[in-house]
Parts: sequence; C-alpha cells; structure tokens
Amino acid sequence: MQKHFRLRNALFAGLLLAAFGCSSHTHRTTDFNVDSAIAYCSRQAIKTLEMLSDVDSIPNTIDKGQKKWQYAHVGSWTCGFWPGTLWYLYEATQDTVWLHAAKNVTRILLPEAYRKARSHDSGFIMMPSVGNAYRLTGDTMYAQALHHAADSLAELYNPKVGTILSWPGMVKKMNWPHNTIIDNMMNLELLFWSAKNGGNKWLYDVAVKHAETTMKYHFRADHSCYHVAVYDTLDGHFIKGVTHQGLADSTMWARGQAWAIYGYTMVYRETRDVRFLEVACQSADAYLRRLPEDMVPYWDFDAPMSPLLPPKDASAAAVTASALIELSGYVNDEIKSRHYLDVAIAMLENLSSSAYQSGTVNTAFLLHSVGHMPRGREIDASIMYADYYYIEALLRLRTVNKGG
Repeated sequence: MQKHFRLRNALFAGLLLAAFGCSSHTHRTTDFNVDSAIAYCSRQAIKTLEMLSDVDSIPNTIDKGQKKWQYAHVGSWTCGFWPGTLWYLYEATQDTVWLHAAKNVTRILLPEAYRKARSHDSGFIMMPSVGNAYRLTGDTMYAQALHHAADSLAELYNPKVGTILSWPGMVKKMNWPHNTIIDNMMNLELLFWSAKNGGNKWLYDVAVKHAETTMKYHFRADHSCYHVAVYDTLDGHFIKGVTHQGLADSTMWARGQAWAIYGYTMVYRETRDVRFLEVACQSADAYLRRLPEDMVPYWDFDAPMSPLLPPKDASAAAVTASALIELSGYVNDEIKSRHYLDVAIAMLENLSSSAYQSGTVNTAFLLHSVGHMPRGREIDASIMYADYYYIEALLRLRTVNKGG
C-alpha cells in the first residue's frame, strides 16, 4: 500500500511540475536495493552464457512462453546490446568472467565499424559494444573503430535537410525521399564521441544540426513525437510525420518517446545547449503525464484499452528510467529534479518486481517488451535492449546513490 501511494504521488507530482523550468541537486534516499538488482542480472546472464552454443552467438529475443534465445546477426541494429550488457556487468562487478565474454563478442563486431553504413544504426551497434569497451579498457583499437564508424555514419547526412538519412531502403519502398526516425537521436552519441576524441570536428556540427532539425519538425504541439519525419531532398522542406512502428501517425509510440527523452538528454550533455535540455524535459513530461500506475507504458500510449489491455513495453520503461536518472542531474529546479529521479526509481522498482523479472521463466532480465507491434514481431517478449538499458539505469542509480 505504501509503495502504491508513493507511485501515485510521483505521477501526480509530474502533473504539477510540468510547468517548471529545467543543474546540481540533492537526492532522496530510497529503500530500492540496486546491488540486489545487479546481482540478479549477473545470475541471469551467467545462465545465458552457459546456454550459448558458441561465443559468436548474440542473444536478441525470447518469445513469450519460450526459454531459448533467438540470435541477432552481426550488423543488425540490436547486435551491440548483448556485448554492451556484458561490459556493464564487468563494470558493475569487476569480475573478469564478464571482461573475457565482453571482449570475445565485441571482437566479432569490430569489422562492422569499417563497412559503409547501411542505415543510421551504427551508433546502436557501436556505442554499447565498442564504446563501452573503449571506456572501460582504454584500448586504442576500439577508439580507431569508433572513429571509422562515425565517419561512415556521417555519409548519410543530407545538408539540405539537416539530418542523417535513417533508412535508405525506405526511400523507394515507402516513397520517403529523406526519412529520419526519432531513434536516430540515439546514434548522435557516436558522432559527438568521435568529434571530441580526435576525430573530425565537423561531426559535432552534423550532430547538432540533426538535433536542431529534429527538434523543429519531429514534435507535435503536446511534445509527443512522430516516429518518422519525411523531408524533400530538393529543398529540404518537411513533408510529413508518420509512423512505422506505432499505432498510427498521430499516436505516441512509447519507445519512440523514450528515444526522444534519452536522445535529447544526451545531446544536452554533449553541448550544454539549454534548447536541448528543454526538449528533453518537454518530452519527459509528455511521457510521464500519461503513464499507467505501474510506471510501465503500453506499447503505444494511444492503444485501445478494450476488449483486452494492450501489451506493455518494458523496454520503453528501461530506456526512460536510464534517461531520467541522467536528466535529473541537469535540471535547475530542485523539485523537478527530485521528481525525475523519484519516478525513475519507481520505474526500476517495478521492473525489478516479479511482474517484470524473468526469474525462472527464461534467462533474460526482463519480461513484457514489444519489438514491432504492427508486424506482429516480439510481442510481450524478452528483448536484449530492454535488459541493456535496465542494467545501465541500475549503474547510473548506483552512481547517484554514491554521490557521483
């Protein structure tokens, strides 16, 4: 009852705080046991390691009711999340079993850094895997790969539009001359990293311009975002906003809104431009206002509630929780800052409950994520990127609790 009351208060506070403006602050104490949650992740990941047929197998999803992982192929947008999860486990525990496993899987992804970018997904592939590898080891082999991947990703940038092309294959298939999806905000981190670590300085400008253009055209009046923005290639004008994975063009797809919150929080970190902080806050408030009581969204905020409740998306909750922990450290207003942190903790508390943790069901961390609802793929499934952002959020909260 006390936990339920706290969650209701956290949501109510979000409504009151929506008008506050978006730096440092003090944090509440919490009885949520981060170390216990990380230990659970370690136990589950050990089970996954033991069931893999070989080191080159990259766990991706477990369908509802199943126990075995389906694997991602090298080059798919999700292939970096398993090695990224291993790197986070090494960071969390300093156990060399995770270091060796992370190195082995990251090794097989390195050639992707030297191939021509086929879509915007280079950041998703490289930063969780190779990016964390470099951050935790300092091995220049990883840095070299990141620079190559960033340069390749930037080749998809269209200066007339001011964004990176997301899906070249959709140009003819869907008649989307230049398409940019909100997910692409996540991939800008690769460009920022390279520009700030000895790479081409122009990459910083590309990332900033992409964020500016997306900020201008990708959001509706209520600060919810389109999944896809379509632009003309001749003069760069915005044609329309549509969806690909959401319910409809006008609805708020949960994971897409989570990408917006996380992406603009990251862009503010890299630029300290308050315009991007404002977008991050607006995106977060639009998301929080519409959350159900357990703090885990339905796959689309506008999905019909009958005759059956729509599937939840734990992956969107994990992404948002991680983003809000970081965002809470940037906003000036202490009340709003504490609110973001409190709701992030509440999200992690619920994701760490028996309702969402896999336990004996399978060897993933989390249940109840949605990959691609319109195509009927990965519905109410365990998905590796949900696990990745869940453990990232746990590590971020542990740092906050230690005063970092």
